Amino acid sequence: MSEIVVVGSFTARPGKEDEAADAFRALVEPTHGEDGCILYALHRGTDDPRRLAFVERWASREALDAHLASPHVQGVLARADELFSDSGDIVVYEAVPGGENRKGSLAAHAGASS
Repeated sequence: MSEIVVVGSFTARPGKEDEAADAFRALVEPTHGEDGCILYALHRGTDDPRRLAFVERWASREALDAHLASPHVQGVLARADELFSDSGDIVVYEAVPGGENRKGSLAAHAGASS
């Protein structure tokens, strides 16, 4: 199966911004060690610090599914109602490169061969 890109966007409950960010930060290191993880990067909104987003690259949908079932992700999901004001938005994409190779593809931008 081909590589996928995931964008997950979440909004922390008012007053829970730092706690939500800490919970997500705790996912980064164990996720980087998972099979199939190519990129797993957390971002915080500059205009709205309650907004948190992951930009991810996975070797396959199966690798993503294993990540979502992992104990560290399930632990944060168990706290979702406490930390987040919405259910979040997680979208899985496949690449549609165009234009300059290095600027039109996350894989090419990151120096990957695909």
